Amino acid sequence: MIRTDSVVKRHGSFVAVDDVSIDIRPGVTAIIGPNGAGKSTLLAAIGRLVGTDGGQITVDGLDVATTKSRALARRLAILRQDNHLAIRLSVDDLVSYGRFPHGGSGRTHDDRVHVDSAIELLDLDAVRGRFLDELSGGQRQRAFVAMALAQDTDHLLLDEPLNNLDPRHGVGLMKLLRRLADERRMTVVVVLHDINVAAQYADDIVAMRDGRVVHHGAVADVVTAERLAALYDTPARVARIDDRPIVIWE
Repeated sequence: MIRTDSVVKRHGSFVAVDDVSIDIRPGVTAIIGPNGAGKSTLLAAIGRLVGTDGGQITVDGLDVATTKSRALARRLAILRQDNHLAIRLSVDDLVSYGRFPHGGSGRTHDDRVHVDSAIELLDLDAVRGRFLDELSGGQRQRAFVAMALAQDTDHLLLDEPLNNLDPRHGVGLMKLLRRLADERRMTVVVVLHDINVAAQYADDIVAMRDGRVVHHGAVADVVTAERLAALYDTPARVARIDDRPIVIWE
């Protein structure tokens, strides 16, 4: 379980995350909210990509702030929005980086099993030998997701992973995350802008605004016309297809 207790993160005088206390259980949790709500900052704080100015974050009881990096990386993998590398790597080399927390170079038998599996799951076999700068934006995005999967953790954090993905690969990625959560009992936390994608694939939704969590619960409890209209300052209707809510913005 991921737990945040009164977490605060400031950027100068601006409070990006304001007294956030939530428990995130195994399954798929989507973080939604308008631009500037603090979604990405909260995710980065959980993944220790940024420090906090107050409160505590734990992953399976381990304090994120004090746990050794390699020990934390065996429990939690994070993929942020902006992935830039200063060196030229092939897809295979990049995905192999996900094995470093386990002490491997990416070349042991166990490493190769995880790397090959991640590349196959993300439909990258045909381009595994190509350099990242030779790929489309969507292919690069899937390569970074594959690296996170190769890390083989129980907790996976993804910040807007559908960026640059066409419908086929976007749907494929969300179905994969859903399957990993169900079959491996993983905790998957994903920042999403598409509320309908969140409603279709998530178990729980964290709705943020102005750095605070305004709603946290099951999809049916959060995805309502009244709550979404207030969250986004935009009128909304909510219909249902196959017992899942569908949002229509008005």
